[in-house]
Amino acid sequence: MALRGIYRLLSGKPVHPVGPDGRMALSDHFRELRARLLKVALTFLLVFVVSLFFFDQLFDFVYGPYEQALEALPEGSSLATTSGAGGGLMLYLKLCGFAALIVTSPVWLYQIWAFILPGLHPAEKRWTRIFVAVAVPLFLIGVVLGFVTLPKGLEVLIGLNPDVITNLVDFNEYLQFFTRTLLVFGLAFEIPVFVVMLNRAGVVKGKTLASYRPWIIIGIFVFAAVATPSTDPFTMTFMAVPMVVLYFISEVLARIHDRRVAERSPNAGLSPDEVSPL
Repeated sequence: MALRGIYRLLSGKPVHPVGPDGRMALSDHFRELRARLLKVALTFLLVFVVSLFFFDQLFDFVYGPYEQALEALPEGSSLATTSGAGGGLMLYLKLCGFAALIVTSPVWLYQIWAFILPGLHPAEKRWTRIFVAVAVPLFLIGVVLGFVTLPKGLEVLIGLNPDVITNLVDFNEYLQFFTRTLLVFGLAFEIPVFVVMLNRAGVVKGKTLASYRPWIIIGIFVFAAVATPSTDPFTMTFMAVPMVVLYFISEVLARIHDRRVAERSPNAGLSPDEVSPL
């Protein structure tokens, strides 16, 4: 019985079957959530252990943007560790943990959507594969753009120091800056995907997105200015412009979907207080 319960947890199947009304009890939802979190944790741990054997390559990857930024600046900046005797160990753990988080992104993105999936109608469940096929590449594209813009942001920030001052950068803080930049870019590119999914679920309409378009664009630029760790307009624009383009695409897809729904159901546009022609 214990082995069967562990198998159900790892397989993601509910511990108790779905009731006659097609619903699960609240305790079953918590068990399913625990199973999905366990799968994410085990996958993360496995990738983390493997990444320990590629620490040198990961270090060169993280150090690359800083090295490119120094090429455009005069002397006066260097990396250091101020964590004492355990600084090297923490460096290994943080760097390999960041790599595991990026590599396992397809797994935890899918588990998030798969947990929401049972609450959708059967016609909407077929969008699971499309969600994974679109969300994962967009997240990786955002990470790549964050990596490309990072040297410019570091160049601006380090260049603010006076020439007589040596900028001693703690590597743990730099790694946190590096991680935050790439994750912010990656997650920002997921926003249009969730907008389309909310439209498919009937929560947001295409006309609503169009009516609030100017404010949403302003909000995107404000979000980019606040979310990017660096303060230069170059990094902010590099994040905001693709987000605006993706928002336009999501708005067009939402309006096309609403039009198809209206064509299939003549009464789809009626409000709850409006009398049906029938």
